[in-house]
Amino acid sequence: MTKPELNIGRLYLLRSTRVGNPKAAKRRLWTPSNTVASMVPASSASHRAVSSTAMPREYPWTLDRLVEDFCLLMDHLGIDRFHLVGAKIGGTVARAFAARRPERVKTLVVVGTPPPLRPGAAEGVPKLIEMFEAHGVEQWARQNMGNRLGSAFPREGFEWWCKFMGRTALSTQLGFMGTIACADIRPDVPKIACPTLVVTTEQSGLATVADTRAWQQQIPDSELVVLPGNSYHVAATHAAESAKAALDFIGRRGN
Repeated sequence: MTKPELNIGRLYLLRSTRVGNPKAAKRRLWTPSNTVASMVPASSASHRAVSSTAMPREYPWTLDRLVEDFCLLMDHLGIDRFHLVGAKIGGTVARAFAARRPERVKTLVVVGTPPPLRPGAAEGVPKLIEMFEAHGVEQWARQNMGNRLGSAFPREGFEWWCKFMGRTALSTQLGFMGTIACADIRPDVPKIACPTLVVTTEQSGLATVADTRAWQQQIPDSELVVLPGNSYHVAATHAAESAKAALDFIGRRGN
């Protein structure tokens, strides 16, 4: 099998400050972790901002705005169609992108991504914001890192991820968690027309395999891969397996 020829070798999310001409706007790259990001040379949606400049709390986060930013990035690079890979909440953005801009996406891979609607997420935002304001981002990361990384992840890796996520500016986290993290993409899922691969684990804390399969099967041309384990940040805990599954799928379905 010929290895698929993909467009860009690192995964980035580009954010526009939206001053003047959007195509000439000052921009900042948000780099994801050294997991699937460094192993799958495809375009990816990833939510974790690691930047010296915080996003203002009042920034108007919407999925349509993120989709537009991706389109502007790919237009700037001269890339019309591409393979899209999204991990965790990046999979929410990626599914919305594939549904809303189908002419741009060759294949879609989502790894350890939430259900199209997370029950209770919106209702829990006020308490979540209180916790962020009182204790910061790293404390929140530590509270959920066990479920995120599962029981088999090395302790050193646990600590690294807590520190890494704790670097997110509080204002960025407050704005994002109250909007994109609660987004309802149920109407988008059946509209995804490109070949799609969904990767999860046997005991993911985001959803059961049955619940994941229920929304995956709403995508007409889709496949489900279930890896062993109980993590939901599958791109970190199963980096090699996730990258191989993505590349194999793109190689089979990406022509």
